[in-house]
Amino acid sequence: MTPKQILDSFSETLMQDERILSAQERALVASLLQHAKAATSANPETHQAVRAVIASAIGETVAQRAFAVLGGSIVERIVESSSTATGEAAGARIEFMGTPPAPQPQHPGGTAPTKQPSSPGVAPMDSPAPAPQPQHPGGTITQRVVTGGTVAVADRPEVLRAKCVVLDEFLAPQELESLTRFTLGHEDALQVSEVYSPSAERGVVNYDFRRSRVLIELGEQQDVMLGRIKSVLPQVLERLGMEEFPVANVEAQITASNDGDFFRMHDDNGSEGVSSRQLTFVYFFHREPRQFEGGELRIHDAHLKQGAYVSDGTFETITPQQNRIVFFPCEMQHEITPVKCPSQLFADSRFTLNGWLRR
Repeated sequence: MTPKQILDSFSETLMQDERILSAQERALVASLLQHAKAATSANPETHQAVRAVIASAIGETVAQRAFAVLGGSIVERIVESSSTATGEAAGARIEFMGTPPAPQPQHPGGTAPTKQPSSPGVAPMDSPAPAPQPQHPGGTITQRVVTGGTVAVADRPEVLRAKCVVLDEFLAPQELESLTRFTLGHEDALQVSEVYSPSAERGVVNYDFRRSRVLIELGEQQDVMLGRIKSVLPQVLERLGMEEFPVANVEAQITASNDGDFFRMHDDNGSEGVSSRQLTFVYFFHREPRQFEGGELRIHDAHLKQGAYVSDGTFETITPQQNRIVFFPCEMQHEITPVKCPSQLFADSRFTLNGWLRR
């Protein structure tokens, strides 16, 4: 092996070892690099200097952990890695998405969502209409794939396991500040949230199913968010086990949830008007210090029952932490738990910039 091959193999091995750099740390490094690029894009020299400082700090940390944890075994691992190489040049890389998907998915980029049993006291949240077929804003849950201008019903799996990708510190600080300022300045423009029914192409208001307000016209805030989403989309789809797809359209809105607001269990692509939705994203933000509780996103394990997906009683819980984003397939059954905001002030609401990528 040449010196370069040895160094490349060494870097490759370290980047794949969770004991050296965890998935959460890789996510943090990726976020730091993105923020550095956004803050110094106008000055290439400053940008390079910031990257060099980050690289130096990471290199020292990796080196210290490698000698402390791996010891002499690193040599055997390098040799093993090089013997199975496919001929492509192996280079150091930081994969913030962590390890390949497993039956119980990992969630990089911060505190992992927790799998919990459904609480006995929230049965109305799971089944807003009488059993055995719960009502959903999209009606009967049917996944459709749009191909060549036609809509065809695809085979639905008997079981849908909850899965999502969570990334923390997603926007640069100045981007988060701008989004918060924009939202607080457009309180009067928010509209009552709607839900979709299978018999209507447009949404309807249903206070028993959903309570919140939304802002549709986002201006440059939408461009900033979608630009950042585009930069991580390939890794997100890989982590979710989804194939890449051509993004034909994007929907985005800011949602404000205040005291008593909620959204009962539903999917995001179950009716004709939204059947081409593929990927849901939910970005959390709020005014500091946070003045609300609740408003958790729960993504349920589900199974088919009489033509509709119903909860298995277990779910992933994602807390609405500042500057956090979560991605999940649109067919996932999910809900928003009630928000508690004692002040009832708009500025103290639980805010999200959420939306859907369509194919």
